[in-house]
Amino acid sequence: MRGMDKKRMDEKERYQKAEAFATEKHKGQFRIGGEPYIMHPLAVAEIVRNQGYGMDYQITALFHDLLEDTDATEEEIFDLGGARVLEAVRLLTKQEGYVMAEYVAGVRSNPIAFVVKAADRLHNLRTAFCTDEAFRRAYVLETRQWYMDFSDEIKEAAEELAKTVPDFTKTDSVSVDK
Repeated sequence: MRGMDKKRMDEKERYQKAEAFATEKHKGQFRIGGEPYIMHPLAVAEIVRNQGYGMDYQITALFHDLLEDTDATEEEIFDLGGARVLEAVRLLTKQEGYVMAEYVAGVRSNPIAFVVKAADRLHNLRTAFCTDEAFRRAYVLETRQWYMDFSDEIKEAAEELAKTVPDFTKTDSVSVDK
């Protein structure tokens, strides 16, 4: 097997192991609309892959909610993803009592975390139509305050979601900093 073909095969196997791990850890969890939660990390990984980012980015996308929402350990994430993935996942994990400005600054400090957070936010904006009006309003406001400059796609998706909230204006604002 040629070097490049072997590398692709190794990367594919690495992704498959990461996907199986994330699927197992998110087993029994569901999104607000009722679909299995694993569909969200899979969609985020697909957004990242479609933008041309490599395997560490894709695996971080699969793992981005593991520390926050499951019993996955940092050691398991390191074993399957490596140091770069673990560092990004740590930055993407909201700790108890976090301060939003510090959280966003941490995400911005790491290229992998930044790209994955942008893809995560984009997917959430695209799928938030099934949530109640109060959630949509708060999510758009939080996006406007903290994430609008992450990408043009986020900006467009936030404005589309805002259209689903009655009496919502471009000037509505709220502080969501904890």
